Amino acid sequence: MEIAVKPSNPVTEAGACIVVGVFEDQQLTPAAAALDSASHGLISAILQQGDLQGQVGQTLLLYRVPQIKAERVLLVGLGKVKKCMETGFQKAAAAAAQALQEAHIGAAVFYLADTPVSGHDVAWTTQILARSIAESGYRFDKYRTPPEKPAGELGRAHIALPEGMEEGALQQAVARAQAIARASAWARDLANEPGNVCTPSWLADQASAMAHRLGIQASILGPEEMEVLGMRLLLGVASGSSQPPRLIVLEYHGAPSEQQPIVLVGKGLTFDAGGISLKPGDKMDEMKYDMCGGASVLAAIQAAAELKLPINVVAVVPASENLPDGKANKPGDIQKSMNGLTVEILNTDAEGRLILADALTYVERFKPDVVIDVATLTGACVIALGHQTAGLLGNNQRLIHDLLAAGREGLDRAWEMPLWEEYQEQLKSPFADLGNIGGRPAGTITAACFLSRFAENYHWAHLDIAGVAWKSGEKKGATGRPVPLLVNYLLHRAAQQQG
Repeated sequence: MEIAVKPSNPVTEAGACIVVGVFEDQQLTPAAAALDSASHGLISAILQQGDLQGQVGQTLLLYRVPQIKAERVLLVGLGKVKKCMETGFQKAAAAAAQALQEAHIGAAVFYLADTPVSGHDVAWTTQILARSIAESGYRFDKYRTPPEKPAGELGRAHIALPEGMEEGALQQAVARAQAIARASAWARDLANEPGNVCTPSWLADQASAMAHRLGIQASILGPEEMEVLGMRLLLGVASGSSQPPRLIVLEYHGAPSEQQPIVLVGKGLTFDAGGISLKPGDKMDEMKYDMCGGASVLAAIQAAAELKLPINVVAVVPASENLPDGKANKPGDIQKSMNGLTVEILNTDAEGRLILADALTYVERFKPDVVIDVATLTGACVIALGHQTAGLLGNNQRLIHDLLAAGREGLDRAWEMPLWEEYQEQLKSPFADLGNIGGRPAGTITAACFLSRFAENYHWAHLDIAGVAWKSGEKKGATGRPVPLLVNYLLHRAAQQQG
């Protein structure tokens, strides 16, 4: 999809469709007011008659508006003018883009970038608007015959340049938005693939192909290399599957080699049946999404390379299946980790922390500036924070602060949870250095406590995305989160390097 910024007048724009915003209480944005004046009060009359109330996300498509050059005008509700908040603006932008897709409109000009959103500037509204437009055409229907819905028709979108703004700055915001949208779409594609396609080897092949295309260094480790390294936790999880595990390692060099890299580690469980501690059958099909953390870090390094960010980034994904088998881990088994700690496996369904533990040890070789791991780790996180917010824990407050800020900016929020030493008590084992679960209380926190034992030699943060990585029900599918958070964090770090 082509998205660009250009100067434009809503009255004289002769394109297929123009998009303008209206507020509640019959208040108009400047672009809507210009249309209203040119059409002798048509927009005001529509609002007075109640055909559109201006509530957030409402849309109304008008045809052949008098005295207006454009073929169609799409009105979109922005809510109350004094309470136009960031999530409301995103909802309105997404609703407008989706309405165009459903109407099979091929080209449109959006007059929404100058919407006054509390706490944000025009560059921010432009980036959110462009991202919403780019994401509106996403489909994953490749296995339907024929596809249930036609591909999105919106092929060209222009964002009207607000008066007094520099075109170059907003074009940069659009470029960033498109990189985030492409990365999110790829992460969603990887996660939406069925488990019989998306195996550890297949995921490694997709990562290698992306890396080759963008000049990223790729290394793929198999079981033999893992055995030499002592990754018995990762190998133990994979032992119940006929699919061999992979450790995917991608290195993007956008800065001199002496600059310490930002390391992203993503959980890559391409299917998780729970192992011997078998999951309930209900919704087990959704356990193909247990690799969303891995997909998100692969997508983030893709965006860094596409944007040519002046930083060094490493993405590491331990990829495996977790299935019941005669060779699988059993409750009570003890395995030795790569860093030498022994782990009593009390529940084989707490496997994500096991494969991450060996990966967190492995990344020490890169002498990282920071390490961020991303995982669909605990159902307890869904209970604590619902499906709106990711959990965030770590051992460095500056890193946590920066990730929280990146999430707020990208509307991909996280929330900090405590990681106090007292919680470590729950992981004590009478037979090993630690157990892999700490009981029902504070399950998200004790899972992070487990990981912290393997991340003591660097600044580290953990994102638990179990509640936000995918949706269930009628709209089942991967969300692409937390790709916007991760890419915004990388953008901030790149800006610091340039500043």
